[in-house]
Amino acid sequence: MLLDAFRDPQLARQILNDIHALADQPMTFMEFCGGHTHAIMQFGIRQLLPKGVRLLSGPGCPVCVTSQRDIDQAIALAQLPGVIIATFGDMVRVPGTSHTLQQAAAAGADVRIVYSPMDAVDLAAAHPDRQVIFLGVGFETTAPGVAASILQARARGLDNYAILSMHKYTPPGMRAILDAGEVRLDGVIGPGHVSIIIGLDGWRFLPRDYAMPVVIAGFEPVDILLAIRALVRQVARGQARAENAYSRSVTPQGNPAALAIMNQVFEPVDADWRGFGRIPTSGMGLRAEFRAYNAAVRFALPDVPSREPPGCRCGEMLRGVIEPRACPLFGRACTPERPQGPCMVSDEGACAAHFLYQDLSL
Repeated sequence: MLLDAFRDPQLARQILNDIHALADQPMTFMEFCGGHTHAIMQFGIRQLLPKGVRLLSGPGCPVCVTSQRDIDQAIALAQLPGVIIATFGDMVRVPGTSHTLQQAAAAGADVRIVYSPMDAVDLAAAHPDRQVIFLGVGFETTAPGVAASILQARARGLDNYAILSMHKYTPPGMRAILDAGEVRLDGVIGPGHVSIIIGLDGWRFLPRDYAMPVVIAGFEPVDILLAIRALVRQVARGQARAENAYSRSVTPQGNPAALAIMNQVFEPVDADWRGFGRIPTSGMGLRAEFRAYNAAVRFALPDVPSREPPGCRCGEMLRGVIEPRACPLFGRACTPERPQGPCMVSDEGACAAHFLYQDLSL
C-alpha cells in the first residue's frame, strides 16, 4: 500500500480522510517546487487524492527554466582560452543548441563540478593564472551563497573570479503563469526552500492580487498532504489566504541575513525563462558595485543562434499547460540517460520525476 512508504502512515491516513471529506468540488493546485514534484511522484500522492483534486507541476526547477540562449552562452564561455567553468552537476548535461558542457569538456574545455560557490572561489585562489567563472543558476535559495562568494572573492583580492548570473526570483514566475491564463488554478503549494529565504510574506501577493490561496509545504510526504488539506479547506470555504504548513523552517519574514546579502549584491533585471520568454524584473543582475565580478561584462558573450531541442515541450510543462507524457519525446527519444531537454536532466525536473516514479506502461 502506498501509505506504507510514509514515515507516519496513521497521520497520513487521517489527513487524507480530511481531504476526501472536504473536497466537495473539482480543484487544481500547482506545486511550484520541483522538489515537491519528485516527492509527490515518489510517494504516489496523486493516486491517494480524490479524483477531483488535481496537481500540476510548475516552474520550480531553476535549471529547467534557464533559457536556451543562456545555456549556449555558458557553453561558449567554457571554450574560451584560460577559462575554468565551475558549476553544479545538473548543468553539465543540459543540452545546448549543438552540445552540452559535458561534451565541451570532453573536447578540451575545463569544466569542474563544485558543491558550493565557495569551492569556485578556492579554485580562483589556486589558479591565479586562470579565469574562473561560476555559473550562477538557481532561485532565492542559492543566490545568497553566490552573493557571499563574490564578497569573499573581493575580500581575498581575487580578480580572476566572476559569475554568470542566471539566478531568478520566483514570485515573478508565478505571476507570469497567472497573468497568462493558460491554466486554471485554485491554489498554489508554495516552495519550502525558497520560502525559508523570502518567508511567507513573499507569497502574500497571491491572495492579495489574484485571490489565490497559497500554502507553504515542507518535503516530507505528510508535509505535502498537510498543505493540500489546507488548500482544499480554503477552496471549500471560499477563502484565499497565505498559510504556512512548514513553520518548523519557514517564518513570515524569511531569513533577513540571507536576504540582506542577496540584495547587497544583486538587483532585479529582466530575464529570459524557458517557455515563458522575457519576464520583467525576474532575474538577478549584479549591482554596478560588483561589475568586476560580472562575467557578462568581463567577457564578450557571443550572440549565439539558439534553438530549442526539436520536439521538446519542456516550456509548456514549466507553465503547467501539459503533463510530461504529452510530449512525444518522453520515455522514447528522451530519457534520463539521453535527455533532449532540461526537464529530463535535473533532479527537480518534472519529466525526470514522472520517468523515475511512474510505470511507463500506464
